[in-house]
Amino acid sequence: MISKAGEVVARASRRVSISYPAPGWVEQEANELWRSVNEVIAECLEKTSGATIGAIGISNQRESVVAWDRRTAMPVGPCIIWQCRRTTGRCRELLESEYAALIRELSGLGIDPLFSAAKAEWLLHHTEDGRRRARDGEILVGTVDSWLLWNLTRGAVHATDVSNASRTQLMNLSRAQWDGQLLNVFGVPAACLPEIRPSSGIFAETAACDPIPAGIPIAALAGDSHAALFGHAAFQPGAVKATYGTGSSLMSLTDGVLTSHHGLSSTIAWGLNGAISYALEGNITNSGATLDWMSRFLRHETTAATAAVAGSLSDSGGVYIVPAFAGLGAPHWDPLARGVITGLTGASTAEHAARAALESIAYQVNDVLIGMKKDMHRELPELLTDGGASANDVLMQFQADISDCTILRSASSDLSARGAAWLAGLAVGQWNSLDELQELRGQIDRFTPSMRAARRQELLAGWYDALARSRSANHARDRLATGQSR
Repeated sequence: MISKAGEVVARASRRVSISYPAPGWVEQEANELWRSVNEVIAECLEKTSGATIGAIGISNQRESVVAWDRRTAMPVGPCIIWQCRRTTGRCRELLESEYAALIRELSGLGIDPLFSAAKAEWLLHHTEDGRRRARDGEILVGTVDSWLLWNLTRGAVHATDVSNASRTQLMNLSRAQWDGQLLNVFGVPAACLPEIRPSSGIFAETAACDPIPAGIPIAALAGDSHAALFGHAAFQPGAVKATYGTGSSLMSLTDGVLTSHHGLSSTIAWGLNGAISYALEGNITNSGATLDWMSRFLRHETTAATAAVAGSLSDSGGVYIVPAFAGLGAPHWDPLARGVITGLTGASTAEHAARAALESIAYQVNDVLIGMKKDMHRELPELLTDGGASANDVLMQFQADISDCTILRSASSDLSARGAAWLAGLAVGQWNSLDELQELRGQIDRFTPSMRAARRQELLAGWYDALARSRSANHARDRLATGQSR
């Protein structure tokens, strides 16, 4: 909960279980997501002695998809989350089809299992009579924001915002509406999809649902990365933020729709005051998750223990890790790439591997940052950072060094929540301008580059070599499997 002064007055969280029913498949239980939201709201209200809620803003994991029965409000399948790769085969078909260029042109997104459209197609295909029921409006489909809004209003409103819709691959980026051609390609009927609205505005009022009272304005929806950009008060093109979570997202506002030629996505940042702000984004599949994997690999009790070991060394001793556990995201978009560890010698230790895992996060962020500079035709001397892994000072300093830019880290650990709250507060008059919000940014920690240029180039050369090995080995295996030769 955030006050008018911009202060966090209460916070709560719940861990939501994740299932891996098959290699590369990742899903959650949609009702558990809804219960977790109910529980954290109850805890926050208890901590603030039942404080009055002026408005609700929702920031959600994007690209994850839920399908549910309109009449019973029960999910008809799992929530297929953004990391899931079950649609890899379908995406490969589309990449080789006549629709590949059209999808990119209309949606601004390259074809990859990350995005929602193929997930929605899969859910309808694997639900009995799914497409017919979706066409008749009996089954509804939406991203997590739509699912939560539906439950908060007890089925009164089925809507999403432009930021979430822009990540589905079903929305026409220029028109900010569902696109008939894209819906036909993926076989998703328009009747099952939510209404697309601006990110800031009154979507609905809550229905009475213990512990949530009736009549509270739900005044903002925004994808987590978009909300984090807004929470940084990055309201002008050229300001770039990186969110370090399980994966990472780099995003910067642009002057209108910008087509990427370097592996990034065109997207909508938010819709506010009757205007749409566009952005360029690069998504990294495994960043913080790499440290989680390494902690299991080294049998450390916690990820924090692995990070502490990594921070105890000044470098990785020439060891590199490319965490392509299920392919590579931006800017490479290579589903066949697989994780590799390179540079091992007889002197390599577990500590070197831990350090390499930490450094892999910064290398991947730097790859996206380079693509952004090229697409935007401008230098990007500063990087705004947030998210769990950004709390690691060693990582932030290495990021500054390897990217040769100043890191400005928000002291707030709640950037996505803050951005959603700001968007909601603007809608109900809690704040009246972006200038007011600029004053609420709070403390910023600064990390400046100190690495010699020659050392930076040496380290980057090693990373690019490891990256090439990650991509080549499985492409060779794929050629053998399909009977192709070099």
